[in-house]
Amino acid sequence: MINQYVLDRPVQQEVLRKSLHMSIALSPGVANILGALPTIILLALGVTVYTLAEALRISGRRVGLISLITEWASRERDRDRFVLGPVTLGLGAMLALLLYPAPAATIAIYALAFGDGFASLMGRSLGGPRIPGTGGKTITGAFACFLAVYAAAFPLTRHPGEAAAIALSATLLELVPVDDLDNILLPVGTGLIASIFFSS
Repeated sequence: MINQYVLDRPVQQEVLRKSLHMSIALSPGVANILGALPTIILLALGVTVYTLAEALRISGRRVGLISLITEWASRERDRDRFVLGPVTLGLGAMLALLLYPAPAATIAIYALAFGDGFASLMGRSLGGPRIPGTGGKTITGAFACFLAVYAAAFPLTRHPGEAAAIALSATLLELVPVDDLDNILLPVGTGLIASIFFSS
C-alpha cells in the first residue's frame, strides 16, 4: 500500500531537477536588493562555474557536489554528455533582467521558474493526453503552466485579463519543442508580452 505513494526514480529525479530549476525565482528578489546588473554578474558567475565543472565531469574528473547533483538529476539522454539545462536557465534569467524593466522581468523569470517547472512536474507525474507536435508534452502540464504563470503574474498586473494573456502566451511558448532552449524562449517571450502590457 505504501509503495503506491513512493515516487519512482525518474519522478524523483524530475522533482530534484525542477526544485533546482525553480530556485531561479530568487533572482528578482536579489535584483531588488542588489540591482539588475550585480544580479546578472552573479548569474554569469554561476553559469561559468557550472560550465567548468560540467566540462571536467565530461572529461572524467568529477567536481564534488556539483557533479554529484548533475549526475543524479540528469535525464537518461544527458547522462554521458554536457547537461545544458543549467546554462540556458541562467542565460534566460540574465536576458530577462537585461531586456525588461522590473515587473516584466520578474514575471518572465517566474514563468521560467514556475511555469516550466510545474508543467514538467505535473506532466511527468500525472501524465494525461499528449499534445501533437510538442515532443510529448501533455495537456496536464500545459494547464499547470497556465495556472502557475497566472498566479505569478496577477499580483503584479492586478488585472485578470492581462494575467491570463501573459499566462496563455507562456503556456504556448512552453509547448514549443526546443528542449533546453525553452529556458531562453520562455522568459524572453513572456517578458516581451508582459512589457507590452506594462507600457500601455
